[in-house]
Amino acid sequence: MIENVNILVIDDEETIRDACRQILKKEGYSVKTAEDGIEGLRLFRTEFFHAVLLDLKLPDMDGMEILSQIKEEHPKTPVIIITGYASIDSAIEAMKRGASDYLSKPFSPEQLRLITKKSLDSRKMLIENIYLREELEKQVEFNMVIGKSTVMERVLDIVKRISSSDSTVLITGESGTGKEILAREIHNHSPRRNAPFVVVDCGALVETLFESELFGHVKGSFTGAHETKHGRFEVANGGTIFLDEISNISLNIQAKLLRVIQEREVTRVGSNKPIKVDVRILAATNENLADLVRKEKFREDLFYRLSVVPLNLPPLRERKEDIPFLIDHFINKYCKKTRKDLKGVSPSVKKALMEYDWPGNIRELENTIERAVVLTKGEKIELEDLVYHGISASSSLLLPVGGKYKSLNDIEKEYIKIVLQAQHGNKSRTAKILKIDRKTLMAKIKKYKIQ
Repeated sequence: MIENVNILVIDDEETIRDACRQILKKEGYSVKTAEDGIEGLRLFRTEFFHAVLLDLKLPDMDGMEILSQIKEEHPKTPVIIITGYASIDSAIEAMKRGASDYLSKPFSPEQLRLITKKSLDSRKMLIENIYLREELEKQVEFNMVIGKSTVMERVLDIVKRISSSDSTVLITGESGTGKEILAREIHNHSPRRNAPFVVVDCGALVETLFESELFGHVKGSFTGAHETKHGRFEVANGGTIFLDEISNISLNIQAKLLRVIQEREVTRVGSNKPIKVDVRILAATNENLADLVRKEKFREDLFYRLSVVPLNLPPLRERKEDIPFLIDHFINKYCKKTRKDLKGVSPSVKKALMEYDWPGNIRELENTIERAVVLTKGEKIELEDLVYHGISASSSLLLPVGGKYKSLNDIEKEYIKIVLQAQHGNKSRTAKILKIDRKTLMAKIKKYKIQ
């Protein structure tokens, strides 16, 4: 008996729909039916189905067009074609367009059972292979983030202890320290590992659409809501939702998020019907939420709900013993991508990389090594290969040039350029690192004519 498998049958013949429903329900499947293409696509877009049985000959739409739309929106969903008309040619064409198999009318209950099971097994194998490949890649990334320092060993020990629980975790740390990768590792070692891990970048979502993204909306609830949409909490049901940069959400959304945590249910925009969700919540921020609470920019009750287990990822400058390990990891990674065979870095490069403070942390180090691997012409990365990043310049920032010391303005200009380059021109992150507001930074960029 197979539990919790949903199948959609789209066929204009009532006898076929009823037969499929009865046969498949006996196998333990949940079955929904539609008598035309429009209704079939509506159901497909409002509910999740593991497989679709689709008649090619429908009164309102071409079955091939429906097949194309289904495969475009959900490529992994197997579609079994039902055909009683032109035969093998239409079936072959459907298979070319992505159908997993076909049934010719009339078909026996045994044929229906076997082909449905075969398609579901193929889907399961495909997803498992993708999952295993992603897990291997994630494990490599996780090992990279952890490194070998004592401080990171302590972080890993906490991760191992909290992963098996359902407690809410608040991961703090500067940008680029690997908060999302750590959240994935918590999920991957939890009882929810086979369920979805859904990431919500709270800093990237438009405020007006935030509620719709998190909780979903019903068709017609606002301008542009052309169809019912599942929110991220619904998608994550049974698994884990990761709310990155949680400090960016408004007080209004904070109140609604608090209700979700307390009641374990969401209500779509435009609806008054609550939907139960079983989700573990992990959150992350590079801000001090306690300070935001004191400034009344973040709800105190939500802060305590989120920080049941606080976990801090230290910046790279506080775990410099990991830098040589990370350098080797990134050189190997980008040598494979660029098909180069480098023999590491020169002693002067290693010294410069160890002395640099890494305001962008691991992300900045990775970008630096990638750029150096691409630029270097020799067998080793040399100091001149880092000049495009500004690290080599930073090591001599305060040294006199031609016997003359630099002015404060010159030093400030050079340092702003270094940080701006390290953040790839992102002025908001640069201002945050320099501990000045964005308006002040823009004024200095204009003053020093920094490109």
